[in-house]
Amino acid sequence: MIHVEALSKTYVLHTQGGISIPVFRGAELAVGAGECVTLHGPSGAGKSTLLRCLYGNCKADSGSIKVRHGASQVDIASAAPRTIIEVRNRTMGYVSQFLRAIPRVSAIDVVAEPMRAMGVDVDAARARAGELLARLRIPERLWHLAPATFSGGEQQRVNIARGFAPQMPILLLDEPTASLDAANRAVVVGLIEEAKQRGAALVGVFHDDEVREAVSTRIVTLHPEVSA
Repeated sequence: MIHVEALSKTYVLHTQGGISIPVFRGAELAVGAGECVTLHGPSGAGKSTLLRCLYGNCKADSGSIKVRHGASQVDIASAAPRTIIEVRNRTMGYVSQFLRAIPRVSAIDVVAEPMRAMGVDVDAARARAGELLARLRIPERLWHLAPATFSGGEQQRVNIARGFAPQMPILLLDEPTASLDAANRAVVVGLIEEAKQRGAALVGVFHDDEVREAVSTRIVTLHPEVSA
């Protein structure tokens, strides 16, 4: 489902005299259907940067990121923006640490939106959204309010529901349980296990040791690059 070869990334700080900060060099990763591969390593090792490269939010300097998109393969590292958007709409979901709350859009419609983009009927999309919001302990009285008014933990749970709702073949998870209590972490673990069982390929970063051990099929350790 995902095949990363010889991927390298360096940040260049143009506002600070062009200082170069190497992140990773020659990264390799393969993720099959039904796997949850966890990226592990110290702060600065490039875990979140690698996830952003996989999603096409961050452009790698070199290498390839081939993902299965329907009957074809797409190299995210070199694909046109329009193709990357198509992959995101149909194949690859992403749960970041923070929800980008949309003003005046209700929580249930925030969660339903990725399914609506795939052509799912509005009633079916909202039903699925409500099921996940309830499972993640968002009170029904809040579903029709804009999540910009919610607490940080509630916004994160809306974000998780939005990521899992469309049941994408590939799902990227960047510390999805960082601000959750034990009960909601257990719900997320359950959602990840269900995604694995239906054949999704997942790549995640989990700083919670128990969550990481519970969901990981394999753990890939990244090491910080050191400037020459």
